[in-house]
Amino acid sequence: MTTSPLVLGPMMRYVDETSASIWVETRAAARVTLRAGGRDWVTATFAVHGHHYALVELDGLEPGTVTPYALAINGSQVWPDPASEFPPSMIATLQPGKPLRMAFGSCRTSVPHDKPGNRTHGVDSLRAYALKMASGGDESWPDLVAFLGDQVYADLTSEQMQEFIRSRRDIDEPPGEELKDYEEYAHLYNLAWSDPANRWLLSTLPSAMIFDDHDIRDDWNTSLSWKKEMEATSWWHGRIVAGLASYWVYQHLGNLSPKERAGDPIWQKIADHAGEDEIDVSAALDSFADRADQDPVSYRWSYCRDFGDTRLIVVDSRAARDLTPDDRALLDKAEMAWLDGRMHGGFRHLLVATSLPFLLPMGLHYVESWNEAISQGAWGKPAARAGEKLRQAVDLEHWGAFQNSFQEVAAMVTEVADGKRGPAPETIAFLSGDVHYSYVSEVERSSGSRIVQAVCSPIRNPLPRLMRSFAAIMSYGLATPVGALVARSAKVPDPPFRWSGLKGPWFDNNLACLEVAPEGLKLWWQTGVVDGDDQLHPRLKLVSSVTVAPRQAGEPAG
Repeated sequence: MTTSPLVLGPMMRYVDETSASIWVETRAAARVTLRAGGRDWVTATFAVHGHHYALVELDGLEPGTVTPYALAINGSQVWPDPASEFPPSMIATLQPGKPLRMAFGSCRTSVPHDKPGNRTHGVDSLRAYALKMASGGDESWPDLVAFLGDQVYADLTSEQMQEFIRSRRDIDEPPGEELKDYEEYAHLYNLAWSDPANRWLLSTLPSAMIFDDHDIRDDWNTSLSWKKEMEATSWWHGRIVAGLASYWVYQHLGNLSPKERAGDPIWQKIADHAGEDEIDVSAALDSFADRADQDPVSYRWSYCRDFGDTRLIVVDSRAARDLTPDDRALLDKAEMAWLDGRMHGGFRHLLVATSLPFLLPMGLHYVESWNEAISQGAWGKPAARAGEKLRQAVDLEHWGAFQNSFQEVAAMVTEVADGKRGPAPETIAFLSGDVHYSYVSEVERSSGSRIVQAVCSPIRNPLPRLMRSFAAIMSYGLATPVGALVARSAKVPDPPFRWSGLKGPWFDNNLACLEVAPEGLKLWWQTGVVDGDDQLHPRLKLVSSVTVAPRQAGEPAG
């Protein structure tokens, strides 16, 4: 059996009207060629810890065109595979003036797509979507898919990942079944992206990504106490360096436009390398990752893109935290200033993608704000210790648990919605994941922009049924009045506005889609369903939909 020189990819990443970025991992140092529309683009691989990668930057493309492409390594074509059951991979450049259409979601585990895997983790919604697109059905292609965190699970590993770990170290030694180094991250990404259906989809559909906690570890940067506990272990430094270094290679590099990439310090080393030999950036990348962890201001993982009359802001809500008790913030001062500079009107729709929901169900928001207050000492030291244990035990670390940041962003959003930062958009929509259930909520307003929160989680990692009941109780019902009462008892200020549910919650695996339409912002959620025992060919089923129409003067929320 011949081993392909292509390990992973090709993955279509950043695409605009005239350029496209395509990422690959190869088996050895190589020259990588992309052929499309009668042109060739050639680049050399770069090395990281014995792995080999290339990001091919295609330029001079025609806007609004769809062009098949082929990939060659050292002159031999490796993609598409002539024996593949899937259509040719395409480069679809953006068409000026075309309304944005995108997919989004978070939380996807990498287990086999067989009966046991589907029984424990549900049908992979992304894979069901891929099969639908490959069939050439009535589903229109989106302009991109945004993966909003937990693309891989470094701390909750599958049997397949644990088998790989056992092959190279004693799994009874720390960190046990969790990931330890770059080699293990590389294998985890391979498990996540090598399924033929998903691999084909990602070779054509442009993708944007941002991390959440499980890309590194559960509760990543939840508090200073958590961080100190991790740093006291023998393995954390290796984990965080490997996690951020691999994130830069596998996820972040492709988020950037060619101009933004040209300003990246690691990419500059790669781009400036003039020799025929492959450049190894392992040491530089590890040093960069270490610095990014210790000094978050040194690098920004967030990014912003405009699609005609729609702006998409993708916010890092994990690495950019300030955990100093007196200055505790979900976004440090530099990150908040960056966000502030991009939160303005003049767009029909303003989309803010952040892995953690900005607007949790109000009951849970109150509980988190109360927990932050007592963990910071509002009820004394014994209660503070208990509050910290509770915070980590049940993941009370969303925007509501960082009240200073929540209030500051809420003020920005209100100013944009009231037209104080330029013409008010029709809609300001937060797009999020993380919580393992999906819903839509809306701020109660009678004028200006409609402010909504749309959550799609998980793509493939559903909550156990018992946990679903707990989540519903914590988020809805009596949680709102009880949460408000305890929050006020800890002298937590009320939110500057109220919000309530429009749709949901629903708990199955889902992939959400969004479309800018004449009637407003259309949102819908789809899940994969297996008919009979055909586990490998799930069909796509609509779960729910909502259209957020422009508000008429005096119209109430909802």
